[in-house]
Amino acid sequence: MKKGKSKRNNHSECQENNKVSLSNFPDCILLYILSFLSTKEVVQTLILSKRWKNVWKNLPTLTLIASYFNTGKGFTEFVSKVMSLRDASTSLHNLEFRCHDIVDPFLLTSILEYAVSHNVRRLKILTRCDIQRFPTCLFSCHSLTSLHLSVCHPKQFSMCTLFPNSLNLPSLTNLYLCHISFCVGDDGSVEPFSKLTSLTSLMIVYCEIVDAQNLCISSTKLVQLTIYMISYAPETYFGIDISTPSLCTFEFHGIPIQKLHRSKRNLSSIKHVCIDLITLWNSVEVSLVLLNWLVELANIESLTVSSTTLQVLSLVPDLLTIELPFLCHLKSLKVEKRQISSIPDGMVDFLLQHAPSASVVIYY
Repeated sequence: MKKGKSKRNNHSECQENNKVSLSNFPDCILLYILSFLSTKEVVQTLILSKRWKNVWKNLPTLTLIASYFNTGKGFTEFVSKVMSLRDASTSLHNLEFRCHDIVDPFLLTSILEYAVSHNVRRLKILTRCDIQRFPTCLFSCHSLTSLHLSVCHPKQFSMCTLFPNSLNLPSLTNLYLCHISFCVGDDGSVEPFSKLTSLTSLMIVYCEIVDAQNLCISSTKLVQLTIYMISYAPETYFGIDISTPSLCTFEFHGIPIQKLHRSKRNLSSIKHVCIDLITLWNSVEVSLVLLNWLVELANIESLTVSSTTLQVLSLVPDLLTIELPFLCHLKSLKVEKRQISSIPDGMVDFLLQHAPSASVVIYY
């Protein structure tokens, strides 16, 4: 019995020593450790001791997740208190806000304005909110390097928040936009990214354009472009006008209703392409557009397609009898086989007709 008691005492002493040693770490070490936790968990450390009472207030990372709270009201109150009690002199490196419930536009605006006023670098917003426009300060934030905006309208999927044509984000390198509506600028075009001089990665998901047919993606440093156009209403589709001389990777998921507009000079840099049709769209028109995409992307070195994509491409009349001078530089072909579609006979050989030594991987 005494021996067992001694072990328990030793264990308690070890725990106490660990607490003391952790508390003796400088703030910069503690803040680094806490940055991997949610803000709710970080704030809870204030009960540990006097040493921890104000540590959380200097945290440069805020991770605000609604699912960690029992009620939406409790989450809203928590977010408001964090913004009011946090040390105002501390810059905000990262802010992530996630709430699947409907958020009041005033709260979302307050969060965005707070982030900008504290020189946020990386901002991620995923929520549902009936907000028509984001605060203008968001699009003139010189400290922002990464912006992830996914704000779905709570009532109608088709309603999207307007995205401005005038941007002043000189440090922005990564941009993710979901449920965003692009509008025509003063010059009559939809070209929202041309002034993003540092942008290297762009992802557009479930977006739409207003009063125009084409979205111009113009960026001198853009390296990676991903587009999701997953909708079954043809009127919501838009053409893609690419003017990106540095673009290396292009990824598309959806249905290529319209042609890929470009100049050959602007697409010659693309080396890696992924085309994934998310459903079997039995249309010769779509298949011809898809074939046109492959012709325009003639210099690519790797191609990833789904079996659904090949199924639609096979609808081109007399496709296998046509010899076209494209995909001559192909080194790698990957095909994802889907349950809803098989790989049509001869399609793999058709893609490899000018690159017989390219590696082929078929996966599920």
